[in-house]
Amino acid sequence: MSALSLFGLFAVTLMVVCYALEKRHRAFILAFAVSCVLASVYGFLQGAWPFGLVEALWSAVALWRWWNARRTQARSAAN
Repeated sequence: MSALSLFGLFAVTLMVVCYALEKRHRAFILAFAVSCVLASVYGFLQGAWPFGLVEALWSAVALWRWWNARRTQARSAAN
């Protein structure tokens, strides 16, 4: 198995684990966003630019979800 394949396996495994744990803490949403960036890098390095592009978009969506979860918690703490 090549180093690139191992990197891809790591990135996608991290994505799945973080996605499964998102309900436990908002930090997992941020970790999911980071793992999507890693998967995007893997896609572009492998030459699968559609995969890389989709993962980049997923990372933006995850960052938006993390930001909203952060704001929601801040509002809840203020009340």
